Amino acid sequence: MVRAETRQTSPDDTGRDDASPDDARRCAWMAAAQAGDQAAYGALLRDCVPVIEKVARRQGVSADRIDDVVQETLLTVHRARQTYDPARSFTAWLAVLAERRAIDLMRKTGRHAVREVHAPLAYERHADESAAPRRSAYDAAATHRLSEAVADLPLRQREAVQQLVLQERSLTETAAATGRSKGSLKVNLHRALKSLRARLGPEG
Repeated sequence: MVRAETRQTSPDDTGRDDASPDDARRCAWMAAAQAGDQAAYGALLRDCVPVIEKVARRQGVSADRIDDVVQETLLTVHRARQTYDPARSFTAWLAVLAERRAIDLMRKTGRHAVREVHAPLAYERHADESAAPRRSAYDAAATHRLSEAVADLPLRQREAVQQLVLQERSLTETAAATGRSKGSLKVNLHRALKSLRARLGPEG
């Protein structure tokens, strides 16, 4: 995909203010794009670029690899565009996708970011739509095992997984919804992921 032309955005334009005019505009563009409006879709992709770049920098991606994150994130948006719910913040949704692509890049280049929070399970949970024909009963069984393992976690750990991973909420959103501090959510999520890995093993 050819990189879209960037536009100027505000310094805080990273999806943390779900009620912002920028987010409302993006939500409207995405809804129109889902209905087949190519002009709105093109405008949306151009508007996504600076948001993705800021997320990539925040994740620790080097300047020479930020364009790679932009391209991969835009491709992901394109593949998953029909799964987006217009009732949710588009900017927050985009930020999650950009974080995943940034972490994926750093894994490939051997520079795993210390800021990684909920990516291990969230990234693996994000399905590649092109792989759908290859899914099998094994995948269903693995999903069932994962659901059971999550259900057996202590309350706060289960809460962190459900909010940050399964519902793809940001730390800010989850802290507001649960009344937990961001630090507490991070700790409980890391403990939950450790428990899940121990129970399910590398293949789980």
